[in-house]
Amino acid sequence: MDTEIKRLLGKIKADYVKFSSAGGRDQLEPNSYFARQLADFDKNIGIKEGKKYTKIIRDGSVWGFIVNDDGPRFKKGDILKAASWQAPATNSPRGNIYDEDYSVQWTGPHYLK
Repeated sequence: MDTEIKRLLGKIKADYVKFSSAGGRDQLEPNSYFARQLADFDKNIGIKEGKKYTKIIRDGSVWGFIVNDDGPRFKKGDILKAASWQAPATNSPRGNIYDEDYSVQWTGPHYLK
């Protein structure tokens, strides 16, 4: 599961890079706001493992939750939006880190369609 979580963090960062370079902004220009934000990205994102869920934290806010074990409603690796700092939204998973085709945004898991 560690490898899949690292891949998830990479997808989150890739979406942030896409966002920060939108509109012709050059995130590679030294000392630009986006260059500083991108440099700080890795130290501002982390994980906190719990019994049921692994919490993804970015800039002091909960990005989302990952289900740790199979259960009656969710499979191991399901991505859930945050309902609060301590609990995920349990209405439906937004993807699964073991699938190849899930997508996420740097701001959080996608909304339900």
